[in-house]
Amino acid sequence: MEFENFISTLTAPAPPEMVSVYLHAMWFDARGDWDKAHNIVQDINDSKAALIHAYLHRKEGDASNARYWYNRAGKPFPALSLQQEWEQIVRDLLHTANQYTAF
Repeated sequence: MEFENFISTLTAPAPPEMVSVYLHAMWFDARGDWDKAHNIVQDINDSKAALIHAYLHRKEGDASNARYWYNRAGKPFPALSLQQEWEQIVRDLLHTANQYTAF
């Protein structure tokens, strides 16, 4: 799925089924459902979930908790706007997914 296609799904009643759980979290966040997005990633123990978790806590305004999760993700605290970070995360997740489906 391309980024523009993912954006177009934000008006749908549910996230696209064929995308990862990580993209489901980002979809719910874009729709204003921080709690749902957080619930999706909070129990996944990998760097992708940690990055989304960090972003969500940064968005929440909890910088110290966000720093903890950025550290767990192996990423620095970003200097991007929240919107830019959201887009970067989504694009990276879509790119990774597209690499695996291209074969």
